[in-house]
Amino acid sequence: MPKSVMSTPSARIMNTYQRFPITLVKGKGSYVWDKNDTKYLDYTSGIATCNLGHVPDFVQAKLHEQLDSLWHCSNLYEIPSQQALANILTENSVSDQVFFCNSGAEANEAAIKLAKKYAKDQGHAERTEIVTFSDSFHGRTGTTLAATAQTKIHEGFTPITPGFRYLPFNHLESLTEVNNGKTTAVLLELVQGEGGVRPADPSWIQELAKICKENDILFMVDEIQTGMGRTGTLFAYEQFNIEPDVITLAKGLGSGFPIGAMMAKEAVANSFQPGTHGSTFGGNPLATTAGLATIEALTSPDFLTTVTNKSAMLTKQLHQLKEDFPSIVEVRGMGLLIGIEFTHPVKPIMESLRAKKILVLIAGPKVLRILPPLVTTTEELELFMDELKHTIKAEEQGVTS
Repeated sequence: MPKSVMSTPSARIMNTYQRFPITLVKGKGSYVWDKNDTKYLDYTSGIATCNLGHVPDFVQAKLHEQLDSLWHCSNLYEIPSQQALANILTENSVSDQVFFCNSGAEANEAAIKLAKKYAKDQGHAERTEIVTFSDSFHGRTGTTLAATAQTKIHEGFTPITPGFRYLPFNHLESLTEVNNGKTTAVLLELVQGEGGVRPADPSWIQELAKICKENDILFMVDEIQTGMGRTGTLFAYEQFNIEPDVITLAKGLGSGFPIGAMMAKEAVANSFQPGTHGSTFGGNPLATTAGLATIEALTSPDFLTTVTNKSAMLTKQLHQLKEDFPSIVEVRGMGLLIGIEFTHPVKPIMESLRAKKILVLIAGPKVLRILPPLVTTTEELELFMDELKHTIKAEEQGVTS
């Protein structure tokens, strides 16, 4: 018997997302269009994924070429675009080798496995713990949700995967607890995105990196949201005077095409040998073609300089906005990953901006998260600031904008 038609178009989709009341069907540059051809300025960038804007011409052209030749062949064979992408990633980082996968959670899973294998290979069978930090977010798989130091992410999934120990983020005194004799690695974000857009304190990070180096504890940086130019440099770690042993990437690496990567220094990467890890779709010709085209654009002359300039302009205006409106507690972040904390819940501000055809996100109940495409224009930034200012003013006056 045929099943009855459910009440809404999405009724057959599992209810894992609180979706906004918009059906998007097209995107280009900083804009998206819904099914009614309504145009929105997208300052979510697919949650820091479409760093080059929607459907960037250069990436689109390269993908069309690849679509006409080969989609998939498995990792049992050499894949030229995979090798080229690995080359450009390692040439522009402190890493030596790359493992490709399909998402950020998979990249972090690979890093966690590598850390465990490295400890065993170094003769440290007793090192079974990985330290992560409060308010972190590393994914929603069984293991990465355990790595995520947020109780709300664990609810309903206990017992969670063992082997993780949580310490306070940006808390200098607690660093004495990093090395307890069982620690094989630390894993952290340099700017906590889901945790409220909170940058790491440089002195705290440098002390943590020092402790790791002195005790042969792997220093693993989750750059899934901060990588690929989002903070004004190709990788956020470049701004902290540190050298991670392991780096995880996803989101902006493929301009919206699903791809993840786990990068490591050679001495660490050597712990992965044939049979220790793998991925059917990871590093396939389509994904790595998208990644290669994306990073070629990001590393083109002066591209990241323009990102830094736009960030400086936007940040300056937001700090001025803070002076004008007492409801703004703090403006924080790096590059074009910005959080604005308010004294009150910000969902109404997000909804008011959406009514004005501007899309932004929240990161916790009181933090507005701003993620413009790196290619956004000065005019678009000015439009956003004008609408944000009017929206906050109306909110403070208790008027529906």
